[in-house]
Amino acid sequence: MTTRILTTPQGELVYPESDGKPMAENTKQLRWIVIIYGGLCAVFRDRIDVFIAADLLWYPKEGHPEINIAPDVFVAFGRPKGHRGSYKQWLEDDIPPQVVFEIRSPSDGWWELSEKLADLDDYGVREYYLYDPEINRLAIYVRHDTGLRRQQNVTEWVSPLLQIRFDLRGEEMVIYEPGPNGQPFRPYEEVRAALDGEMAQRLREVGLDPDL
Repeated sequence: MTTRILTTPQGELVYPESDGKPMAENTKQLRWIVIIYGGLCAVFRDRIDVFIAADLLWYPKEGHPEINIAPDVFVAFGRPKGHRGSYKQWLEDDIPPQVVFEIRSPSDGWWELSEKLADLDDYGVREYYLYDPEINRLAIYVRHDTGLRRQQNVTEWVSPLLQIRFDLRGEEMVIYEPGPNGQPFRPYEEVRAALDGEMAQRLREVGLDPDL
């Protein structure tokens, strides 16, 4: 998207840390953003060279704050973990996010989505995932010699870079951690409920009442 160019009193360019838009337009979109972001953070928790962000402005070109993208979730390999107000690519060894996720909202028009795909292609993204939770459809784009190209008729898919698995055979998408026994990405309340259940079972096994 584009924004109005701002400068400081000293004439320095300002790179805003917000585009003024909400993170999500509805609870379903927010749910998927949180699931994907949390799942990826868990998968790469031991990798200090993998930066993962949600709804963070990415500025691909120095000197052009009007050129920016705010992916729902993105992953940048080769960049350290840590807090950022925005992702300024020229300060990140000129490494663009390699994987981008978008959750389609009701207001997203196909022209806008096509324009965003073209931008991601131009700026070097290697994998792009666009999920529409209303119809359970995942559009997958992977970089080839000629740029990002869509994978056709996919019901199961393993990300070449992330090694996570997408399964679209059910009523909604399920994402699995890497490996043959990878656990599904789940919202925190489900993870917490499972942990509480395991703890209660352990207490019962040693003769303690978990309700006390």
